[in-house]
Formats: sequence, C-alpha cells, structure tokens
Amino acid sequence: MAELLSLHEAIDRFVSNGDTVALEGFTHLIPTAAAHEIIRQRKKELTLVRMTPDLVYDLLIGAGCAKKLIFSWGGNPGVGSLHRLRDAVEKQWPQPLEIEEHSHADLANAYVAGASGLPFAVLRAYLGSDLPKVNPMIKFIQCPFTGETLAAVPSVRPDVTVIHAQKADRKGNVLIQGILGVQKEAALAAKRCIVTVEEIVDDLNAPMNACVLPTWALTAVCLVPGGAHPSYAHGYYERDNRFYQQWDPIARDRDTFNAWIDEFIHGTEDYSAFQAKLAAQQEAK
Repeated sequence: MAELLSLHEAIDRFVSNGDTVALEGFTHLIPTAAAHEIIRQRKKELTLVRMTPDLVYDLLIGAGCAKKLIFSWGGNPGVGSLHRLRDAVEKQWPQPLEIEEHSHADLANAYVAGASGLPFAVLRAYLGSDLPKVNPMIKFIQCPFTGETLAAVPSVRPDVTVIHAQKADRKGNVLIQGILGVQKEAALAAKRCIVTVEEIVDDLNAPMNACVLPTWALTAVCLVPGGAHPSYAHGYYERDNRFYQQWDPIARDRDTFNAWIDEFIHGTEDYSAFQAKLAAQQEAK
C-alpha cells in the first residue's frame, strides 16, 4: 500500500546506492523533481533505465549518480545531444558510464515482461540490424511452434521505478491522463514504485478506461506540484521549450554544469525552492 510521503523521505527510504532505477514518462510527466532529489541526496552507482533519456538523465549522469545506462534513445528533444551523457561515454567524466542500447519496441516489451514476471521478452526485431553486434544482451531464438527466428531480451525489473502523474487520492491510488509511455508497465515491473503528483484529492473522478495505478501496486506517493518541469503535465502546464534550449550551453561545459548543479540543486532544500530560484533567475533576465 502506498504511503503519502515527502519526496525527500521517499527517495531517502526507497532509493539505495547501487539500485537499478527507472524514471519513466514519455513527452510529458517526466519525473524531474525526483531526479533532483536523487542528486541532492548524492545517490551513487545507479543503473538507470529509461526509454528516452533526455535532460532528466543528463542531470543524473553529469552529477555522478550513474554507473550504467539502459536505454533506447538519448538526446535533448528538439535541440541536440546530451552533453553530460556524451562526456561520460567518450571521456569517462565524471566517471565511466556503461551503456546498453535497445530499440524502443525492445525496451517497451522488456518492461511488459518484467511486469508479467517473465525472465525475458520476445519480439520480431533486429534481423538485418547492427544493434545486436554492440549489445550482447540481444539474443535470437527459434519459435518452438513455427520455427521463426525471434529476438529475445532480458526483462526489465527495476529495484525502483519513479513516475510523475496528475493526481492521487488520499488512499494512494494514482490517475495518469494524456500520453502514456510505459509508466504503468515500469511501475508494475518494479520492486518499489514512487509516484510524484500535481495534487492529492478526495476522489480521482477517473473516466472510464483511464489509467489508474492502485495503491497496492505503489510504495510512496509524493505531492510535488510542477514536478515534471520542463516537460509538461497534461491539463496542468505546458512544456517549457525555453528551458530545453537553455540547457544546451549549461550542459555543454563541465564547469558551467557543476555551477548550475551547485546553485540550483545542492543549493536548494527541495523542488519548490528550486522552482522559486529558477523563476527569480528567469525574471532577472
């Protein structure tokens, strides 16, 4: 059953050094506030899993939290490269980063297999692709019924999954609306699941066929308004395109990145303090 906790307490209790951690959300509802708190608490040696690493993992990698990345695409969407990711892979700064690259379909199926309690996922993929040459975790098997050659990959079963959603009720049930990525599958595949939400309400008023994660499938629910910024939260706020553009020069230079982390994450008590400091900076410009 989910506990209603502060984000600080949830990360402190449920994310440990060396864990495999998935922070999921596609296009919107990206759990940025949780990534900040992981950095603020200086968690180390994490294996990070995400279908589309963007700014949220550039932050974690550059801050020295990660030892390995399992992913299916990486970039600053609409802008360019993730410079902290590239620096870690190409020049081992701030420390070496092992990478394990998959396709979107592969990683999505791996989450489904994890949520289903299966050891691996099977899919039609990769024939003629070069990706299996650089990822030894992609194997090929023969279907015992048709003889067809199929791809197999290990299931993803994180120690902790973290997602952001619109709202939760006071019992810890969570409603997700808008574009869905693999939040549901990632939550159900994990040993522990932390959900940050825009608001906590008495009744979810969930429409028919909505995505509702039940309290028994979750570990902690944390009230963090604006916790998906700079991505958007459907029905609450828009994507902050300017921040994505501003991130490129910040992340491109090591000293500039470190100064930003020191000021805006280590230099703030929590995500609301970060939001206030960022707003003040943007108003000054």
